[in-house]
Amino acid sequence: MAAEPSTQTTSDSTGSGGPFAPELLVESKGAVRIVTLNRPDAMNATNEALHESLIAVWAHLAKDPDARAVVLTGAGRAFSAGGDFDHFVELWDDKVLRRKEIDGARRLLTEMIEFPLPVVAAVNGAAVGLGCNLAVCSDIVLIAEDAFIADPHVGVGLTAADGGAPTWPLLMGMLRAKEYLFTSERIPADQAVVLGLANRVVPGDQLLDQAIALAEKLAAQPPQAVQSTKRALNMHIKRAVAGVLEYALHEEFHSFDTPEHQAVVNGFLARSRARTEKAARTTS
Repeated sequence: MAAEPSTQTTSDSTGSGGPFAPELLVESKGAVRIVTLNRPDAMNATNEALHESLIAVWAHLAKDPDARAVVLTGAGRAFSAGGDFDHFVELWDDKVLRRKEIDGARRLLTEMIEFPLPVVAAVNGAAVGLGCNLAVCSDIVLIAEDAFIADPHVGVGLTAADGGAPTWPLLMGMLRAKEYLFTSERIPADQAVVLGLANRVVPGDQLLDQAIALAEKLAAQPPQAVQSTKRALNMHIKRAVAGVLEYALHEEFHSFDTPEHQAVVNGFLARSRARTEKAARTTS
């Protein structure tokens, strides 16, 4: 029987912020576990440490005998801005690390689909690339009014493997998935609900509270019934993803070598450095 939810939020018993801190925080609120992507200065973009933590956290939570539901959110003003462009540069020459990342992308999607407990995503800001995949691979998605979802893989010269290609056609239909993936267009919160990428729009200042309340409601349900129903529903996702993910990840691995991708990343980093230098001159 599910534990009675507590009103007190505490860090994971393994220490302040849990075993994946500081990049990923795990807190407990009764039978609910709150998982927070915690690179706010980088808009929770995934570097190697955060990516590894996101892979490992699901098995960790599945072994927690007192956990019944999970809330997934981001610290600061973003849910997750996807990949870290500086990290992309590392992957150009280090193909061993690139292979590890690609294999990790496969493991992350598999871990989320196989995870037994219900997951409520509280999309508090931009959910981009891998960030959008984290959101839509959750079981229920609440999205803040000013948040958006986007998969810009194609726009930055990469195959949309750990983004929308495996899952979006199942959620919104093939034609709409093609349009948004080919164009890398942002999907505002209300449109995400219309398309089937989110359940409902919530005022930003109420988002986390509503997500926790919903997770507590799920945690109070009979656990075997909830978990077996989730497993049955996720069989549809597993069948849809089978084959697509392997091909798309294979192509994404090679996308990193293309001149188009590298030009986009170099251009972005150059503009970012110029803005930083200008700001430094202004304040000096």
